Amino acid sequence: MLLIPLILTIVFETLVLLALREYRAKVLLACVVMNILTNVPLNYYVQNVCPGMSSIIFGEQLVFAVEAVCYRFVTGNWRTALIYSALCNAVSFSMGVLMLCTYELITIPKCRL
Repeated sequence: MLLIPLILTIVFETLVLLALREYRAKVLLACVVMNILTNVPLNYYVQNVCPGMSSIIFGEQLVFAVEAVCYRFVTGNWRTALIYSALCNAVSFSMGVLMLCTYELITIPKCRL
């Protein structure tokens, strides 16, 4: 179950960049490539090696840092890179948590009184 989180992350983060009026193809392509390189290993690690909130939080911090450096090379500006990385990762993480909670609410059997 690595493909669905990857696709959703790419969609959400691309939408964030477009909402920030970032239309440069090299930045949008970097977003896709960075997420392929960071999202898949993070999700694999959290799902199969070390599940738990501390792993997720540490992994998200690492992804934020890696993506900020990559955005810096693509945009040429640290401030822009940090904003892009922070907002993209905050939105995709929040949407992931929201979807997971919604899924669990739907699939938990109803209690009978």
